Amino acid sequence: MKKNLIALSCVAAFATTSFSSDVNTEMFKQIQALKAQIEALEKKVAAQETVQVQKVEPAVTTVDEKRIEKIEKKLETVSKTATAAKVQSANDNLKWDVDFRTQVDNIQYKHADGSKSENNALLTNRLWLGAKYKADDNSSFFSKLSYNKAFGDTANHSQSNTNPGYANFDWVTNENATDNTIKVKEAYWLYTKERLFGANIPWAASVGRRPSTDGLPINIRNDQQPNSPLSHTVDVEFDGFSVRFDTENLTGFTGSWFKICGGRGLTNAKPRFDMSGTAYAEDNTKNVDIDMLGFIAVPYDNGQYSVHMNYAKAWNLIGFDQDSLDRFNGAYTAYNPAYGGTMDATTAYNLQMATPQFNDVGDMDFATVLFKTEGIGNGISDYLDSTIAFASFAASKTNPNNKGMLGSQDSETGTSVWLGVNAPCPILPDSAKIGFEWNKGSKYWRSMTYGEDTYAGSKIATRGQAWEVYRTQKITNALSFGVSYVLMQYDYTGSNSFFGADGTPMTMVEAQNAGQNPVKEAQDVRAYMRYRF
Repeated sequence: MKKNLIALSCVAAFATTSFSSDVNTEMFKQIQALKAQIEALEKKVAAQETVQVQKVEPAVTTVDEKRIEKIEKKLETVSKTATAAKVQSANDNLKWDVDFRTQVDNIQYKHADGSKSENNALLTNRLWLGAKYKADDNSSFFSKLSYNKAFGDTANHSQSNTNPGYANFDWVTNENATDNTIKVKEAYWLYTKERLFGANIPWAASVGRRPSTDGLPINIRNDQQPNSPLSHTVDVEFDGFSVRFDTENLTGFTGSWFKICGGRGLTNAKPRFDMSGTAYAEDNTKNVDIDMLGFIAVPYDNGQYSVHMNYAKAWNLIGFDQDSLDRFNGAYTAYNPAYGGTMDATTAYNLQMATPQFNDVGDMDFATVLFKTEGIGNGISDYLDSTIAFASFAASKTNPNNKGMLGSQDSETGTSVWLGVNAPCPILPDSAKIGFEWNKGSKYWRSMTYGEDTYAGSKIATRGQAWEVYRTQKITNALSFGVSYVLMQYDYTGSNSFFGADGTPMTMVEAQNAGQNPVKEAQDVRAYMRYRF
């Protein structure tokens, strides 16, 4: 009997532990009551056994066997119900996480003619709601919903960034402050296996809206885990697939892996109700599909030193041809009083009609090689052990069609260098980090980094030099604080444009001679509070 009571006590304790916060309170109370009854019976039996030892003649132990049987049956029923409730509440529901950031940006632009544009205090709220679910050992689901909005309403509803041109473009829809709607940033499933056709090669496959922003190394200054791919060439929201192979057992190189990635950045299809009766058929009057295919490879990663490589090719990229830009610039000059124009209805209509449309301008190749160390040296000092440093080199190469790319009919190659260091802050080294980064881009450098989370433009795309210094600090387990200063100095125009004539690199003098007044220098000073759990 004593063994049975102890066993029942263990079952009750296990059930109580399994409940945690997953089972309803009423069931929890029932098990606690049953456990108390069992403990009382155990004490009664133990007391009677003690009396038996002390007395010459054994005392008669009276235990209500039927009552114990009833308790056993009830406990078994409640235990089964608890297990079922645990499965439903813990294993069959999405696991949510929250990343909420409130930020203020001081944005300053200096134009080629010396004039300035600025916003001394752009206040924004950004919310990420992450959801994940693991149905079994091999399959998982991940998603991220996003909200990004400036404080309050706008001075004019046309400033709300809901239909401004390209701020709501699908490549960047979650990196721009728009309205208070929730949008899908990521949504994909992941399938993993330990062996590939019997070989000792772990592999994984995934399809959906990709985690293709905030990759290495931009994630370091963003104070978060890296996504895929490398952000030096590709930092943009994307829909597609990936297949990854862990190749360490195959190659013998520590931590090596290889991933094939692909996707579609623009779909050519007629709308559902356009009166043509050919819903979702290709529309030959519009741009053809934009596709991208490439690979990410890590030939070596021992936890401290690692090498990362990325190559991608994109087909049928979009841009404006020079004729349409000339028509638009002429209409804009006639419309803008700053150039002696008039703001009457006729010029406004002409400007609207002259608005350039995207064209397929050609293909492009992107390549990146990055070296990273998490800890400098081996045991030199605690400070160096906690320091991260990286050096990244990237190149882009255009393959234009007859409309030309980046203002040229020839294939043009651009290059970029990106150096960075992230180290403990001398003040509060256990909870704060400081960082410094430097970028240098050549005349024809062209990255696919429209999703970079910098309101003054992508520093990675800079044709010229970009500098950033930042500090992040953990206040509590969930709350953190950050400040940063970004300065972008442009040697050529077109850094944040698309791939046609709008991306033509010109010096500031050349641009002014062509009647333009481009941004020569941009800076963004920002501070934020961030809550994550």
